[in-house]
Amino acid sequence: QVQLVESGGGLAQPGGSLRLSCAASGRTVSSYAMGWFRQAPGKEREFVAGINWSGGSIYNADPAKGRFTISRDNAKNTLYLQMNNLKPENTALYYCARSQCSLHTGRGDDYVYWGQGAQVTVSS
Repeated sequence: QVQLVESGGGLAQPGGSLRLSCAASGRTVSSYAMGWFRQAPGKEREFVAGINWSGGSIYNADPAKGRFTISRDNAKNTLYLQMNNLKPENTALYYCARSQCSLHTGRGDDYVYWGQGAQVTVSS
């Protein structure tokens, strides 16, 4: 089993920044891709960004392009999402997840372990 715990969420003003962390425990995550997803109220869950097992390849979906950066530290078993220039439409519950694959994908079905989520609210 893998346990994933997100932290770093909270309230930010438009234009501000937040850094989400996802600490993994239990079985190793270093051999697998990981990703960030989000779900806003009344909307379906959507893929935000993914990173392959080594951190050498990343993919940003439209919500993240140009403003969000995914990274990982396998020595610390931790995944990150740096979010800059936040907008109110970025308000959502953000989840980290571990894939069953070594290469990142945007398909939620490829991810087998999920955290409980970190709330991000962007408001003035």
